[in-house]
Amino acid sequence: MAGLPPPISSGSTTPNPPQSGFLDTIPREAGHALETYKQRDTTKIVVRFKATGNAPIMKQNFYKITASNKFQAVIAFLRKELGWKASDGLFLYINASFSPAPDDTVANLYKCFATENHLIVNYSSTAAWG
Repeated sequence: MAGLPPPISSGSTTPNPPQSGFLDTIPREAGHALETYKQRDTTKIVVRFKATGNAPIMKQNFYKITASNKFQAVIAFLRKELGWKASDGLFLYINASFSPAPDDTVANLYKCFATENHLIVNYSSTAAWG
């Protein structure tokens, strides 16, 4: 049978080692993957803020935010824009349906939940949905 390794002798329990070229490529590919992962995604994503409930309406509701930022940065940015302290209640929702985890990236949320090339973030001073 062509392409199959020779059978292991009955006295040996050690399989044949992989071909030499196989192990040489793993560190190089892993290094490339790590370098790509370390690079910061500098693309900008348009985030549209929509007030919900009794939250104040912002004069400007479209902002461009770096894709590699965590959603926590969006929370901090919105607090700053509204002039709210850390003790003030702020609830954020994506597409009026769920509240994302603060450690999720803006890029990931955009890829999964973008609407008309915007990431829509609803904000409120009280819990609005679920």
